[in-house]
Amino acid sequence: MKMLVKDYDKTALRNFVKDTISGKIKTLEFYLNFTLEATREVKKTSKYDSIREEMQEEIYHLDKQMFALKTMQKKMNQVLHHSSDRVKLGSLVITNKARFYLSVSLGEFFYEGDRFYAISEESPMAKIMLGKTEGEEFVLNRIHQKIEKII
Repeated sequence: MKMLVKDYDKTALRNFVKDTISGKIKTLEFYLNFTLEATREVKKTSKYDSIREEMQEEIYHLDKQMFALKTMQKKMNQVLHHSSDRVKLGSLVITNKARFYLSVSLGEFFYEGDRFYAISEESPMAKIMLGKTEGEEFVLNRIHQKIEKII
């Protein structure tokens, strides 16, 4: 299966990923504020102790997610958007199977009607691709891929 290789505006793609992260942060802030407000409104009787505990647990999980998103946001500021002949942080790598944006671990997203995967440098896929050039091939999880383009 050969991917349709077209030119993508990597700066626009980078901004799209940054905006997606910012949107997730705003949504999470809303849920966090809503949950905090709801916690304040739960009556302070033993009858409601378990509800308050569950809400505190939810706040804890939301805080962890917020920390992860803020870390991702900071990492995106380090992601370069100029081109290179070799795969590195900030590269958009198009293989015969998929499109990978080496940036942060955002996962699958759609941009300009195409499916992309935002992956971090620490991911197995990124580790195997780092330093490779166009035309090089690799195998991960018994899936053979060829790098068709690096942007």
